[in-house]
Amino acid sequence: MGQDHIRYDILAQDALRGVIRKVLAEVAATGHLPGDHHFFITFLTGAPGVRISQHLKAKYPEQMTIVVQHQFWDLKVTEAGFEIGLSFSDTPEKLVIPFNAVRGFYDPSVNFELEFDVAASEDEEESAEITAYPAGEDGNEPAEKSPEKPGEPKNGGGSVVSLDSFRKKN
Repeated sequence: MGQDHIRYDILAQDALRGVIRKVLAEVAATGHLPGDHHFFITFLTGAPGVRISQHLKAKYPEQMTIVVQHQFWDLKVTEAGFEIGLSFSDTPEKLVIPFNAVRGFYDPSVNFELEFDVAASEDEEESAEITAYPAGEDGNEPAEKSPEKPGEPKNGGGSVVSLDSFRKKN
């Protein structure tokens, strides 16, 4: 096979990041998510351009998953990334996340998932797993608590969930 001088892999990932950009821009314009849509967005906390509080950085030194569902504010989307206000254990936080730092985007209401290759630090182990923080627990807290779902922790902590469990089986 010949060498890919065009770098289709990079072009495809940039195009798919455009999907996230467009969806978040529409949510920012309306101020809410349509229907039952909500998003799990996983990103590398140490990636260039990521701005989160020292408290969150200490708690999630490598990667973090946020839940954009009922309670968020000041969502602003640019060509390069987005910023959003979320609540973590009743503490408001502002996060700035470049699209290049995003490793995964998942909308469980329609089983839509995107995964990205993001340059990880050398000491980070490559994995097809994300740390999921269900809404109302260790992630942002929604205005209404959602009912407990199978596989979600009962102690308020996060759980490691393989992305394979979300894929459709043929």
